[in-house]
Amino acid sequence: MNDIYFQEKKVWLSTHAIKRARVREIYPDMIYATIKGGKIKRFGKNMLKFMKRYKRGTVICVGEVVGQSIVIKTIEWGN
Repeated sequence: MNDIYFQEKKVWLSTHAIKRARVREIYPDMIYATIKGGKIKRFGKNMLKFMKRYKRGTVICVGEVVGQSIVIKTIEWGN
């Protein structure tokens, strides 16, 4: 998969996020599309959520801004 950028910040997937995505059957192309074209909701000081709807539900990628990067901490299904 190619590098992903959001507002000129590189997006990294944590090991935990990759494991959660596999367990929840969320595929890499869905993660990429969610970060590139989903809605963004900011919460807290440095936290954000990328959200995109699919037939099975909404994919939510929860991330944290760390310096000049964004680290995706977990990936889950929402309603």
